[in-house]
Amino acid sequence: MKRAMIVWGGWEGHEPEQGAAYVAAMLRQEGFDVRVEGDVDAFADPALRGMDLIVPMFTRSAITKEPLDNLLAAVEGGAGIAGYHGCLAGSFREAVAFHFMAGCQWVAHPGNIIPFRVNVTRPDDPVMAGIGDFDYLSEQYYLHVDPAVEVLATTTFSGDHAAWIDGVTMPVVYKKRYGAGRVFYTALGHVVREFEHPEMREILRRGLLWASK
Repeated sequence: MKRAMIVWGGWEGHEPEQGAAYVAAMLRQEGFDVRVEGDVDAFADPALRGMDLIVPMFTRSAITKEPLDNLLAAVEGGAGIAGYHGCLAGSFREAVAFHFMAGCQWVAHPGNIIPFRVNVTRPDDPVMAGIGDFDYLSEQYYLHVDPAVEVLATTTFSGDHAAWIDGVTMPVVYKKRYGAGRVFYTALGHVVREFEHPEMREILRRGLLWASK
């Protein structure tokens, strides 16, 4: 049986505890043994290195050296890691090593909650198979992104809320490697009710499974 650890905390606006419960249920339906922790220091647990999948659910917050080093070593050694929206992109803002692993960092969401289009760029990838372009209502994330990521879907900014980014195309879904570990990220999922969107939910489900090998 595959094992996953979900660790939640940080800014409550992204509903980390509710998101952890939702993702835990999703993974249990896929046959995972899931452990859920509500303290960042859980990342220091040596058992982390034996996990198939790690799901951090933090926006902002801080992480100290011991849990950060253990988390990075676990992923580099082969544990998968996956996150959505502020989880990965907005986690532990001052921990640059974390974002080197994660592949992105959030910097803005011009216009806040707005409608935007998600364009699938890799319909041949198993994570995106059978999913076409779709409309979405949420924060349209502007990210600083590692050029080494493999982009699976993008969005294009209109410039209505920041004229200087008109026409900028930004990754929305990607995957990458960090050592022997797989990293998956989707920028969708501001709050738990967004899991009701079928494409968002299915992309995340598939990404979690991909990251866990």
